[in-house]
Amino acid sequence: MPLYSYYCKQCNIVYENLRSIKQRDIKLVCPECNERCNRIMDISSFQLKGEGWAKDGYGKKKPEAKKEEKKE
Repeated sequence: MPLYSYYCKQCNIVYENLRSIKQRDIKLVCPECNERCNRIMDISSFQLKGEGWAKDGYGKKKPEAKKEEKKE
């Protein structure tokens, strides 16, 4: 299950909650002041590191082999 962050406007805190994807938009009650909180977007932890597939030529078309004609 994904971890979602929620923000409480009343007491200005951010807290995280582990919820199913189907429950992600249901507003939660703040653990501090019992007011309704909104879900916020976090920064993704996904990173591309290293030289990657671009240096390997992934996605480039392979050169066609030239056929040599034989003389008889």
